[in-house]
Amino acid sequence: MKKKNITYVIPCLNEEKTLPLVLEKLVRLKKELKQYNVEILVSDNGSEDKSVSIAKKYGAKVVHCKERGYGAALNFGIINANGEIVLFADADDTYDFLESPALLVEMEKGAEFVIGSRLDGTIHKGAMPFLHRYLGTPVINWIINLLYSKRGNRVRDSNSGFRCFLKKKYLEWEIESTGMEFASEMLVKALRSGVKLSHVPISLHPDVAGRIPHLRTWRDGMRHLLQILIHSQQLFYYTGFTLFWIGWVVTILGYFTGIIAIGPFHIFGIHSLTVSLLVATLGQTVWAIGLFLAARKIPELKLYSKLIHLSEDLLFWYSARMILVVILLFAFIVFRWWRNSFQLLDLEKEILMISFLSVQILNAIGQTITAHLLKRT
Repeated sequence: MKKKNITYVIPCLNEEKTLPLVLEKLVRLKKELKQYNVEILVSDNGSEDKSVSIAKKYGAKVVHCKERGYGAALNFGIINANGEIVLFADADDTYDFLESPALLVEMEKGAEFVIGSRLDGTIHKGAMPFLHRYLGTPVINWIINLLYSKRGNRVRDSNSGFRCFLKKKYLEWEIESTGMEFASEMLVKALRSGVKLSHVPISLHPDVAGRIPHLRTWRDGMRHLLQILIHSQQLFYYTGFTLFWIGWVVTILGYFTGIIAIGPFHIFGIHSLTVSLLVATLGQTVWAIGLFLAARKIPELKLYSKLIHLSEDLLFWYSARMILVVILLFAFIVFRWWRNSFQLLDLEKEILMISFLSVQILNAIGQTITAHLLKRT
């Protein structure tokens, strides 16, 4: 039987303290995994210490990634890997490469992407900050599962950096991220492609004393979140749509019913209507975020597609007509004021609704034009 080729990819930036520990394990695995042709590849990201010479000493293939970033180094290493199966983990020895055969077993069972799950395994004392373990990773798991996972393909550790997958599948995903958010983009695109996902419990060990971690909690956490959201036009479309109509339904209901007393509370006065109109405006803003994403990518919803592909002449005339509507709305207020000899008007609700409606109309024009500008960049 022909042996399968596997490549262990290790991204590296000034890891002379821990790289020998990692490579010793991989050299040992190379001897033990006789059913595979094993390649050890270090993707160096501009190390200024002895990392490169250490890698060569242990017989690893070294490639030099000029573009800085965790994701850039990994992507460069994976592209240069000869294996049909690729397995990567960090060079800091926090992940134990000796546990990698368990991931390969799942690949042999038919999985196309295997994640080493820290949350299902053993997290040693000091290996993961409290916020990462109980807030950051669980929240990211929940968001990814909500937006992208199908039943039976749920993600259990979205931030794990211990992964094994088919290289041909990886190339289909066309990962673009260069930073820590690489992990989230890879996972989202894998799930969207319908990949056969599996998990294996693993252990996580603390950093060696004196090592400076590359991870920046709040910066990289926000990058992960943005990378996840950028692929979900539906989230912004339906959330924005719902908020917009809730705001306007409550406003119209309050306008026609007048103030209603519920126990000690009074609703549908001028303050309630202001809040509901703010909700509607917020909904429009959220909806527009999805429109902007659709403009930079392929529109996934019919209304987004219609607005983005609206011909320029129609865009001009629709905008002109909507501006005319705004002018007429305010002309109505001025007319009523003139009829009242420019005295005090009892039209607070009408003026409030017309003001918000006008802002939303002008926003819609500006947002659609912005989408057309983004389409051209």
